[in-house]
Amino acid sequence: MNDLASGNGISKHDKLMFWGCFIALITTAFAFISRMFLIGTWQEQFGMDDQQAGALLGAGVWPFAISIILFSLFIDKIGYKIAMVFSFLAYLIWSIVGVAAFFVEDGDTAYQMLYWGSILLGLSNGTVEAYINPVVATMFSKEKTKWLNILHAGWPGGLVVAGLVTIGLGDVDWWIKIGIIAVPAIIFFIMLVPLHFPPNERVAAGVSYKEMLAEFGFSGAVLIGFLLVIQLIEAIPGVPPLVFVIAGAVAAIAFGVYTMSLGNPFVFIMSIIMMPLATTEIGTDGWITGIMEGVFENLHPGWILIYTSAIMCFLRFCAGPIVHALSPVGLLIVSAILAIAGLMTLSMTAGIMIFAAATLYAFGKTFFWPTMLGIVSEQSPKGGALTLNSLAGIGMLAVGVLGFPFIGVLQSEKAITAVENDSAIVEAAPSLLNDEGNLVATADKTAYYGVLPYSAIDNDKITEILEPLGDDKAEEVQGKIDATTGASAQGALFDMAIFPGFMLLAYIAMFFYFKAKGGYQAQHLTTDEGLSPEAEELAAQGPSE
Repeated sequence: MNDLASGNGISKHDKLMFWGCFIALITTAFAFISRMFLIGTWQEQFGMDDQQAGALLGAGVWPFAISIILFSLFIDKIGYKIAMVFSFLAYLIWSIVGVAAFFVEDGDTAYQMLYWGSILLGLSNGTVEAYINPVVATMFSKEKTKWLNILHAGWPGGLVVAGLVTIGLGDVDWWIKIGIIAVPAIIFFIMLVPLHFPPNERVAAGVSYKEMLAEFGFSGAVLIGFLLVIQLIEAIPGVPPLVFVIAGAVAAIAFGVYTMSLGNPFVFIMSIIMMPLATTEIGTDGWITGIMEGVFENLHPGWILIYTSAIMCFLRFCAGPIVHALSPVGLLIVSAILAIAGLMTLSMTAGIMIFAAATLYAFGKTFFWPTMLGIVSEQSPKGGALTLNSLAGIGMLAVGVLGFPFIGVLQSEKAITAVENDSAIVEAAPSLLNDEGNLVATADKTAYYGVLPYSAIDNDKITEILEPLGDDKAEEVQGKIDATTGASAQGALFDMAIFPGFMLLAYIAMFFYFKAKGGYQAQHLTTDEGLSPEAEELAAQGPSE
């Protein structure tokens, strides 16, 4: 970070380019969290049920993965500037549509405006990452992990800004909170539009488009195809699932036939690791916030988000000396250990100590995402924008289609165990348990389309069992059950430590892998013949690209 401030070896052009990309990432975080804050307001104002609210939330998330992956396939052809302009226009349209929805009296129409506007917003968020990651990796090709960490300080930085704005604006009409996203969008557009975007490292080195695809290969295509098919089946229920399955299979096979490559094994392994990583970082954030909300009755919960995000932002700015001291793989090992300790501590602490445990967890998760991107970019430079951005897309898809459902299963099972072990509930309503001490008011369910069976509390059965106790007594017991099941999520965090635990084993294996090769060394693409024809074509287009 001091390099940007002092100008050591960094031109004015590159400084503006970096800060423009940084503000673009701030915009994505602002767009993401502002919708999270407003979903309850929208649900009440427009009479949405839980399913509609969930669909609206998802509409701003799953398009991210689709756009970052698809743009990565041809972004070197169309140019990073075109992707940047698209993301700006999408943010601008979202702000206009979102503001207009506030003034629409018909609830169904307003919902449709917010839904399709959110899809456009998700596409814009993914597009931003599709160009900022390879641009920064290209500008700082000798220190990719360091600079990608600094770049990704923009995400928690955006959460800090969004939290401060939300708290500062208080109870003002929500259209203002939507419309204000146009401010950072206009700023990054003004900063970036006159600049000349550099050709990607692999383009400049003469690595062909087919070679880039071969780094990802058939194995990567199958993984992304699998996750995309599940996501699209869930997001578009009107289309027969078999349509998506066939389309995904055909696309993966065609990709494999064209590239004639299974893919870089290292990239595939990192893609697998990215799935529990995304669940660890993104999937547990909501739980941690919910646990801490009950600790400080007079404190706006947004301040907790601001605090933990500020920690992440600061640490990512300090990534340079930390990466130098530990190496990228060593940093991931330390981060996994801290994340495990943070989750386990969160699962068993109370009162003000929950705040301290969340601090420990924030330290643990800070470097996961950008360091993984940095390592893949350093070890697979031939993969260019595709391998770098597909890793982020796989993470977002995995947490949506696999991580969140699994968290739900853990929470359901912990809730049942909590009720069975609560002596006050059992003494007040012994008929809730059978002779083996198991809760009888449960329903058998499955996750992942019937693959994973689990049990969940059946509230209708509980009401039926408690009815003979009388209204007052039944209400009292129901209140105890609600309090017990609500608190059980904290204990489920202990089980979530399995994800960073898996990551820790993988990182230790990675450490010994590189040690056997003489230590971790970034791979660089060089050419003695100057720019490739593709790079010359991009460079010849000049500042307006």
